[in-house]
Amino acid sequence: MQLIDWIILFVPILALVAVAVFTHHYMKSVADFMSGGRLAGRYLLAVASGELGAGAVVFVSTFEVIYQSGFALGWWGKLVTPISIAIAISGFVIYRYRQTRVMTLAQFFEVRYSRSFRLFAGGLAFVAGILNFGIIPSVGARFLVYVLGLPAELHLGAMTLPTYIPLMGLFLTITVILTISGGFLTVMLTDCLEGIFSQLSYIIIILVLYASFSWPQLSHTLVTRPAGQSYVNPFDVGDLNDFNISYVVMTFFTGIYATMAWQNSGAYNTAALNAHESRMARLLGRWREYGKGCLITLLAICGITFLQNADFSVQSEHARYLISQISEPQIQSQMRIPIAISEMLPTGVKGLLCAVLLMGICGGDSTHLHSWSSILIQDVFLPLRKKQLTPQQHIRWLRIAVIGVALFAFLFGSLFRQTEYVAMWFQVTTGIFVGGAGSAIIGGLYWKKGTAQGAWASMVIGSLLSFGGIMARQWYGKEFPMNGTQIYFTASLIAVAIYIIVSLLTCRENFNMDRMLHRGPYAIAGEEEKKPQRKFSLGKLVGFDENFSLGDKWIAGWLMGWGVLMVVVIVSGTIWNMISPWSTTVWAGYWHVVAIIIPLVYAIITGIWFTWGGVRDIRDLFARMKNANINHRDDGTVVNHQNLADVVDPKATAAASNGSKA
Repeated sequence: MQLIDWIILFVPILALVAVAVFTHHYMKSVADFMSGGRLAGRYLLAVASGELGAGAVVFVSTFEVIYQSGFALGWWGKLVTPISIAIAISGFVIYRYRQTRVMTLAQFFEVRYSRSFRLFAGGLAFVAGILNFGIIPSVGARFLVYVLGLPAELHLGAMTLPTYIPLMGLFLTITVILTISGGFLTVMLTDCLEGIFSQLSYIIIILVLYASFSWPQLSHTLVTRPAGQSYVNPFDVGDLNDFNISYVVMTFFTGIYATMAWQNSGAYNTAALNAHESRMARLLGRWREYGKGCLITLLAICGITFLQNADFSVQSEHARYLISQISEPQIQSQMRIPIAISEMLPTGVKGLLCAVLLMGICGGDSTHLHSWSSILIQDVFLPLRKKQLTPQQHIRWLRIAVIGVALFAFLFGSLFRQTEYVAMWFQVTTGIFVGGAGSAIIGGLYWKKGTAQGAWASMVIGSLLSFGGIMARQWYGKEFPMNGTQIYFTASLIAVAIYIIVSLLTCRENFNMDRMLHRGPYAIAGEEEKKPQRKFSLGKLVGFDENFSLGDKWIAGWLMGWGVLMVVVIVSGTIWNMISPWSTTVWAGYWHVVAIIIPLVYAIITGIWFTWGGVRDIRDLFARMKNANINHRDDGTVVNHQNLADVVDPKATAAASNGSKA
């Protein structure tokens, strides 16, 4: 790292801290701290929420998958793209959840089911969440230790300390400052600015990588693999045990089943101006992912080429030596590509990548800190109190919880020994909660006969099965017949069946869905739905409704068209290969176009497009905050299956201070 690299690395972070100080004065209520006042536009949300997936841990996790399986899994994954896009266009779960006007998922569970279920679900989500988050700061810090070229250990007198530990402490300190200053209002704004910077940086780094590595060099490395372990041929991956075709199928199912269930970014599901803006933010986020995906993919294959191609044998000698010095196999696997990246990037570009990674770490960690601390206070601490807190006390406890979660992550990351792929650890820890929560969410939002008993049964069984699978895998290791994804998939299927059966057996009265979703006579001023038209149209088959403008239809329609085109390519290519198999060179050329060139074009387009949209939405957010009405009853309290902010009966409001018996 040269001086210019350090300047590029730290100047953006100092700018973010300045923004945090500035936005502190705009946070005036619990709703501001929890959901940014529900005033965010689609581009602000799309760019900001994308930073959760731009941290170093996401890069490391994806590097592991690419190093194990290359591009091959991407072939089969494209088959389900149109289905997932259609589900996103419909606003599945996201739309109705925003209509409830809750601040946390467990608050929705109290509105829909009971207070006791809120406490259980909130506690379980918190435990699963901090376990999941526990390894993220340490993985990110390790990544930057090797990319920055820092020594692996620090010698303090007679004591030796791994360098990643104090670095992790520094990063967590920065994210705590960002999070407690203005709550989610600050997190959202800083994440958006980070996202704009990152998106433009992706383009520069990709172009530099293209200038440093020729495609023949990359292609030669990709096609040189043993039979059954091809990086490029999806019909030659029979020996890949963990990341294979069944992994794609199970991940797709659990992804749909767990829509919005995992609450690491829960506030982004509640911060939109209305339900349609929330849906459009999720769709726009898909556009933005192309640029990041292109960068991660190109970094991975350039790193592999740097380490394995004879053309770089001299330049990569030091990198291979550093890798060999890592004694723990799992850490060595995680840091292989980061070490290669550190050795191969030129001055300036290395600093730019590190700035992107550091902002991704800050964006991801601040969102996690906000989410898990909010769940602890909103869904565990406050429901147990008999007396409501004042808004000032409420916000103070939320800030204390942020600091507590950060301390836990620091200790957990310092002491926990990783034995799983990062992707597998994420799957297993999310499965502890999501394995049962998915059915309670979907059933609660879409089925008026879903009951609290059904939610309890599915949550308990799904969680026990997931947790039991974790323990069995930890005990038996590789001898256990199921990996993390398979455990999660099986637990989810069983939880769905249990929810349906128990609800049918215990339902005595249909739930009032209109009141929960603020429809009809319960509508909130400014958030009324447009009345659906009965006439048939092709757009309705795709998922368009009356809230879609012409521009919205173009945004969603292009995504759908691209997904359908890829299905045609996959089906045609599969038939072609059954008749006359493609050579590995042809396969490499295909992935060059589909996985790199086309995403690069999208990255350039969205870099300009989303920068304009993000800046516009930030400006509009501040304008809305000046005229926003503050409702201090909008604090996450639920009274008789209604949010306190929706209750107009003074007696019901008074009952909230004594604790609801719902």
